[in-house]
Amino acid sequence: MEEGTGNETPLQAPQPRRILVLTYWSWDDALIQAYTLPYLRIMLKVLPAGSTIHVVTLEKGAFTAGAQVREPGIVGHAFRYEPFGVRGMRMIAILVWRSIALARAYKVDTVHCWCTPAGMIGYLVSVLTGRPLVIDSYEPHAEAMVENGTWTRRGIAFRTLFLFERLQTRRARAVLAAASGMRDYALRVYGHVPKEFHVKPACVDLEKFGSANVKRTDLVERFGLHGKRVLVYAGKFGGIYWDQEVFDFIRVAHDQWGEQLHVLLLTGHSEKELMPFMERAGLPRELFTIQRVPHAEVPDHMGLGDVALTPVRPVPTKRYCTPIKDGEYWALGLPVVITPGISDDSELIQRLGIGSVLVGNTQQAYERAIREIDALLAQNTRQALYERIRPVAEKYRHFRIAETAYSSIYGRTE
Repeated sequence: MEEGTGNETPLQAPQPRRILVLTYWSWDDALIQAYTLPYLRIMLKVLPAGSTIHVVTLEKGAFTAGAQVREPGIVGHAFRYEPFGVRGMRMIAILVWRSIALARAYKVDTVHCWCTPAGMIGYLVSVLTGRPLVIDSYEPHAEAMVENGTWTRRGIAFRTLFLFERLQTRRARAVLAAASGMRDYALRVYGHVPKEFHVKPACVDLEKFGSANVKRTDLVERFGLHGKRVLVYAGKFGGIYWDQEVFDFIRVAHDQWGEQLHVLLLTGHSEKELMPFMERAGLPRELFTIQRVPHAEVPDHMGLGDVALTPVRPVPTKRYCTPIKDGEYWALGLPVVITPGISDDSELIQRLGIGSVLVGNTQQAYERAIREIDALLAQNTRQALYERIRPVAEKYRHFRIAETAYSSIYGRTE
């Protein structure tokens, strides 16, 4: 074997990266804490040692300019949020200017945006600084706002964001879509599919959602749930979600299961807000437990359920999003009642027989779903359902899916 000459060049360690992440949410928002922050930690894991992520947030409440961020490798930059309009346009102009300043001051090498509203800012920053653009949680937002009745197709808000969604799509070096169907949508609607196209659904921390959270005895006793069949829903009412339809569905479940049924709503809505829906459906108040819990306590409360609900309005663009709650439900072994055409999830639930897909918002559709769930619960123990459904979360919602995508975009060469 030949001896080395002593002149070999040592391998250079990868240089630290500096990523500017743009969001449209406040730091304390669940969309940051539960949906964005876990991915930032994964990004740091695959980035070279010493890398930094600069996160821009839009604060609706107390304005603390990023002082609330306490994450190694993550630096917060907070700006005040303004709704779309004259003040909103002024906010966007200031945000673009300040983001460009941040990119230059910190020698940022990539602009990484969460969802297309933030991508609108990111597109301008990318063009004006020459930094490459990455769009995360890539799904149609402009059309979704029309579908849920918030915007009109002729309105300036829709036309502006839709234009920028097309521009982002053509500019992006890479995108991370929430569902596989987004590839076809991008080609059909935007006329282009970015070369580097990843599918990254709403993944779940499977260490935080697991068997230890199922039917905790102390919580079962606290809420009086012994012998109850618990229907759990974690989320909002109205907007992109059903409202009255949820309570009409619960009425059918109550007619079928009677006193055995109890409904656990994990929501920010107050009892006063929800009472009109209950009254119109003819439901007694004592049927419900309404709780607003910190995200850290969601697994224990969600784990009290026997069946879960995902009542997303089944409009066309929801084919391209992914509800976070489905992965959390599956991680806890919960069968799910879901509306049709939601991400890849509705088809998955139907194909694997791990819940029921509502075929409409009619009495007959609700009765059919209740019969399917009734059979599923009658034929399986809670433990058997956990063992059957948990692997679905492990296959389709594991954080390794995100890690693989981020490694492809940012990973250092070993």
